[in-house]
Amino acid sequence: MGDHSTLQENGGDPTSSTALDIYPLSCYYFGSHDSASLKTDTRADRLLRLKANYDAVGMRSCVAAVIVVELFKHPHLLLLQVQNSVYKLPGGRLRRGESDTECLKRKLASKLSSGEDGRGPEWEVGECLGMWWRPDFESVLYPYLPPNIKRPKECTKLYLVKLPPSRRFIVPKNLRLLAIPLCQLHENDETYGPIISGVPQLLSKYSFNIIEP
Repeated sequence: MGDHSTLQENGGDPTSSTALDIYPLSCYYFGSHDSASLKTDTRADRLLRLKANYDAVGMRSCVAAVIVVELFKHPHLLLLQVQNSVYKLPGGRLRRGESDTECLKRKLASKLSSGEDGRGPEWEVGECLGMWWRPDFESVLYPYLPPNIKRPKECTKLYLVKLPPSRRFIVPKNLRLLAIPLCQLHENDETYGPIISGVPQLLSKYSFNIIEP
């Protein structure tokens, strides 16, 4: 790798503990494999399924990955696009007895690196950046747990996942992996939803250290 060129998005010191190394999108290989099975139910159906699952096993716990790359000298977030209109952070629901880190690594292997047969580099799961809560069986999500809610129905934790200098991304054919600039996501709740549009603010404490190949 060559010298570091620094882009200080928040005016921070790139040598501080809040500096985040990111690599150009061109450092990575992108391929595809067989389509994944996707649920095509409506929002009402999803909420009914949430209620049924809650009655069976309790609160739904999910994890999601915040993965940043560089493109055009600007940090971009990697998102999965489903059916040309739904955007998601890579991740999913925890199995019973599974830790957050174990689940996220499993989901990343399934959604972003299937076909590597375990030969790819280990996914590096970093700090928890934030948590979103669903207090009741409705579509509204909050970036905090209201104090009057004792039995929330769902919790989603966002974790920073740091990429190595190179890696193969192998994605199901019926999903698209996109790199979206942070400036396009910021406060764009209508397009990306509250969780994704809130990611730029969660990343605001970092200075982005772009490492050129």
